Amino acid sequence: MSPGISLQAIGLSYAGKPLFSQLNAHFKGACWHSILGRSGVGKSSLLQSIAGLLSGTALAGSINASDGQPLHGRVAWMGQRDALLPWLTVQQNVLLGVRLRKQVSAQHQERANAMLERVGLGGKAQSMPEHLSGGQRQRVALARTLMEDKPVVLMDEPFSALDAITRLQLQDLASTLLHGKTVLLITHDPLEALRLSGQVWVMTERPVVLKMMFAIDTPAPRALDDAQILSWQGQLLAYLQKDQETPAP
Repeated sequence: MSPGISLQAIGLSYAGKPLFSQLNAHFKGACWHSILGRSGVGKSSLLQSIAGLLSGTALAGSINASDGQPLHGRVAWMGQRDALLPWLTVQQNVLLGVRLRKQVSAQHQERANAMLERVGLGGKAQSMPEHLSGGQRQRVALARTLMEDKPVVLMDEPFSALDAITRLQLQDLASTLLHGKTVLLITHDPLEALRLSGQVWVMTERPVVLKMMFAIDTPAPRALDDAQILSWQGQLLAYLQKDQETPAP
């Protein structure tokens, strides 16, 4: 069972400058969560804090898993950029985590090929990244995330650089393949959030807070023309616009 994640009085500062403080939230286990908010509010910093990726920062408060076990070693990361290493083949990029841990075996290679089949790239295992389209590269990044097989997956705008159709295809694929994981997704796209997530959060300033806007219990991915989703999209856009226009104190 993928654990929930609790943030308790989280504070983050860099070079002595506070980014946010006293941030509280609980992200339900085995559920997709989207986080929206204006640029610069601290969404990426928050996700990187949960992943343990930040250096040169001071973190206050606590980040805990609902099962009482440490999060360290149980988190997979998928960023906006595919971060494929150009000198490695597609299969070798999918195996990157295993390679870094010096655990590569024939079984791992078979599993990597199976992951590539799942993301629709079964014939590309020995291709080099330079020969792939943007959508194919991001599919490799998704396969690499799946290869880690972690219960918690953190995604920082992983589909934003793709064209509209490819983005929809990757959203649907990720929703299917990461079902049952605890997923935190940063996005600037309200429709993406509402199609994929069980909970939709907004991060706002003055002071920085996390507010859950919608809890959705229908199966994902949801249809683009779903009347309820479109209605919520309008409400979410209006809220985000109002927050964007509200000056900081």
